[in-house]
Amino acid sequence: MCNHQPSATAGHGNLPLALDAFVGRAAELADLARMLDASRLVTVTGVGGVGKSRLAAQAAARSTPRDGVWRVELAPVRDPEFVDHAVVEALGLTDHTTRAPRETLLAHLAVRQLLLVLDGFEHLVDACAELVTDLLRRAPGLRVLAVGRRPLTVAGERVLPLAPLGEDEAVELFTERAAVAVRDDPDVRELCRRLDGIPLAIELAAGRLRALSPGQLLERLDDRFRLLTGGGRDAPPRHQTLRTAIGWSHELCTPEERLLWSRLSVFAGQFDLEAVEYVCSGQGLHADDVLDALTELIAQSVVAREETATGVRYRMLDTVRAYGAEWLEATGDADRLRRRHRDWYIGLATWCELDWFSPRQGEVAARVEAELPNLRSALEHCLGEPDDVHLGQYLAGSLWFCWAGCGRLSEGRHWLEQAVQLDSGHEQSRLKALWVLGYVAILQGDTVPALAALQECREEAERAAHPTAVAYAEHRTGCLALVTDDMERAETLLRSALDRYQEIGELNSNVLMGQVELAMTRAFQGDLPDAVRLCEDVRRVCEDHGERWAGAYALYVLGYAAWSDGDLARARGLLTECLGSAHAFHDLLGSVLTIELLALVTASEGDPAEAAVLQGAAAGMWPSVGLRLFGSAHYNAPHQLCEAMAREDLGDRRYEECVRDGARLGRKTAVNRALGRPLPALPTPRGPARHGRGASDTREPAASPTRKGGETAG
Repeated sequence: MCNHQPSATAGHGNLPLALDAFVGRAAELADLARMLDASRLVTVTGVGGVGKSRLAAQAAARSTPRDGVWRVELAPVRDPEFVDHAVVEALGLTDHTTRAPRETLLAHLAVRQLLLVLDGFEHLVDACAELVTDLLRRAPGLRVLAVGRRPLTVAGERVLPLAPLGEDEAVELFTERAAVAVRDDPDVRELCRRLDGIPLAIELAAGRLRALSPGQLLERLDDRFRLLTGGGRDAPPRHQTLRTAIGWSHELCTPEERLLWSRLSVFAGQFDLEAVEYVCSGQGLHADDVLDALTELIAQSVVAREETATGVRYRMLDTVRAYGAEWLEATGDADRLRRRHRDWYIGLATWCELDWFSPRQGEVAARVEAELPNLRSALEHCLGEPDDVHLGQYLAGSLWFCWAGCGRLSEGRHWLEQAVQLDSGHEQSRLKALWVLGYVAILQGDTVPALAALQECREEAERAAHPTAVAYAEHRTGCLALVTDDMERAETLLRSALDRYQEIGELNSNVLMGQVELAMTRAFQGDLPDAVRLCEDVRRVCEDHGERWAGAYALYVLGYAAWSDGDLARARGLLTECLGSAHAFHDLLGSVLTIELLALVTASEGDPAEAAVLQGAAAGMWPSVGLRLFGSAHYNAPHQLCEAMAREDLGDRRYEECVRDGARLGRKTAVNRALGRPLPALPTPRGPARHGRGASDTREPAASPTRKGGETAG
């Protein structure tokens, strides 16, 4: 029986003493101890260099079985027939009889209680599995701790997959091995992150500090396998360089598994099975064989399987991916695989854009969020290849719903600006990128570049007789007029764009947002009933199509109208629903605009302190979006009214204190606070009832310059 109190190994044993400090892994050690108490066979698995042997040795050293802890190093053994002999030798058994080694082992272990550590068995998995099964069945006092890059897969086995170190523990290990004060060096933290937290890689990098600074190490990390060499002379050969540590896993793979490993290197971040089957099959790897090869790579800790919000996905550590990329280049197949990767993710973006206007909108948002690393990789490839520039323009434009609807304005601006600066020879793709660029710039409050992009888009679209692009350019220009307080021009342009959409049969989230924006122009000009009519129509269409994102902006305008009518309970209900949708999509602009309006409702309910806190929270969020309230007098009016009401009740000093409290809230905390605040007993409504309302009233709806984007626009 093994227990796991921290003490030296009792009785006999051959477990070597560690020569350097064991860093971190407290949780994993505790888990391993519990598993050894509960099971007679525990296997620690993980990628090469992740620290499996060190963890197992540390756990074993804390065990106190009556007859000791015995370690068998199996990496040098090549012939499966010699596995039994290696265990006999490690146990120090001498037998000159004609008995088979297995019988010698069984006779020795039958009456003993000991822990047997089998380290590095992955290349002998069948022989080791058969031996362990036989020994455990016939030696009741035996426990086995196996260490390898894959499970043994036998009855009763408990598996502990060992992940790389977390960032803080990785930095601690680097600092300890470097023996110099580098803990607070930001280059060290970045180095540990890029090395995936793999202990072997970190220790090899620390050894390079004799000649290089952490910053120099970072600069040379693109060739990590050449850089990270020089492990200790006492280390096993497979751990003396990073290349040999990863290469050991590569040697254990079949040709099909090696081929898949190399091809998987084209993925960035996580990926799913459908993508693997499309991108990686063909030319030596049949589509029907991909799943089997992937399953084996998972078993060998080359690929990790993860449960995510979008289903089962897979990933590779950057170091493992880099090794595969070298092999892919060596095969001469890298360009073909990158093109297949590009095609898959352009297809994915196209499907997501079309499916955005559907009840699956939330699923689309989650899918695109999960696929962003691969979409970025596809964008980089397309915009870096002269023959593929038009595809990059198309991809950047097709992701409008991600940039505008899912809170990635800055990133979208980056890709779109790159895309439109390049000459692709394909007008349709560039026109789409132009109007999306103008749209994103509007939402950031950056009016001059927005106008330039939209004017160029419209002129080129009219010259090329492209009615869809003309409609989108006109729509966005109307939106720009809206946020710059030119209401008459905004109304004219938006009505014209909506007519164009109807003529060409366009109906999607963009068209609905155009109608919401038209409603805002009506509200800003004092015609709230017409604004309500327009938004109720949008709301009905959204309900018919399962659309939530554009519908949230309609709720925003309806919430303001309810506040203006003195129906504070209805206003809060509408705005809470609006904020919930915006936050679910990570739509930061929609979230902050709604919090601003909820602050006004809160002040009208008689809670000026909470209103000031919400205003402070919104103030803290605006810098991540762009120009606060677009610099618009119309959008700013509800904010000013709320501030005046709160200051009047609280006084300047208390108001400023509450605003500072709100500014210290994190984004998620601020949203949860705005969503979860219990409704107070409603006092006599303030705001509209107190101040009155007319055509010249400055309390226009803090309507948003809402997000739009076009699924089919040129």
